Amino acid sequence: MPELPEVETYRRYFEATSLYQPISDVYVEDKKLLTTDYDTLNQQLKNHQFIGTKRVGKNLFAQLDAPYWLHLHFGMTGDLAYFKDDEDTPRFARIIFKFANGFKLGFLCPRKFERIGIVEDIEEYLSRKKINKDALEITVEELSKNLNKKNAPVKSVLLDQSTVAGIGNWIVDEVLYQAKIHPEKKANQLTENEILEIHKCMRFVIQTAINSQANYDDFPENFLIHARGWGRAGLQDIRADKCATCGAKISISKVGGRTTYFCANRQRI
Repeated sequence: MPELPEVETYRRYFEATSLYQPISDVYVEDKKLLTTDYDTLNQQLKNHQFIGTKRVGKNLFAQLDAPYWLHLHFGMTGDLAYFKDDEDTPRFARIIFKFANGFKLGFLCPRKFERIGIVEDIEEYLSRKKINKDALEITVEELSKNLNKKNAPVKSVLLDQSTVAGIGNWIVDEVLYQAKIHPEKKANQLTENEILEIHKCMRFVIQTAINSQANYDDFPENFLIHARGWGRAGLQDIRADKCATCGAKISISKVGGRTTYFCANRQRI
């Protein structure tokens, strides 16, 4: 599933390819992918242009030269592709924004879990969906407040988008590994120093992923993600491996129903 680093990469790609070009038409293969009805979507996009972007967690908002935004959610496997000739149309480009200059932006929806629609007020939308501050913008004080009120495993609390937006399963595992905190430790039992460490490691892990364009092979050797068996082809095989720091075997368990990797030697409750 695209997480914050992937969506930040998509945001930059969107800005590099698709701004300040009048939209001549919108093709939608499956209207179930829309959160705004097609006629309204087409009316509010046609002859307008994108003039900027904003990302909050895993949500991408494209600003139009009008008092509303286009919201894109990438679901499980969504992506973007900018192209010109029809024969170059990417597979699964189920929504296509056609620009007046002849180029097109395809919204790729392989598994049809992706969604787009018009949003008039981003803050209202985030509040309604219970999406909190972005992981790169939340302050340590805000994070501490959100963690202290939850009597649940810290991993589960961090995965909750109402705590902090944009971090999914592997990022939370990596953050807790780098911070040396056991994923089952109760959030409201974390010390002030542990919360400071989580906040620092969260920014470090996310920025590392963004800098490498979410290419796992390019992550530092001491990252836990290398024990997950992920490579350029994506998830290849789940296997236990050794901690790059202490050499102990990486543990695999379930926390809140999610597969969880950690080093029991370094991450103790």
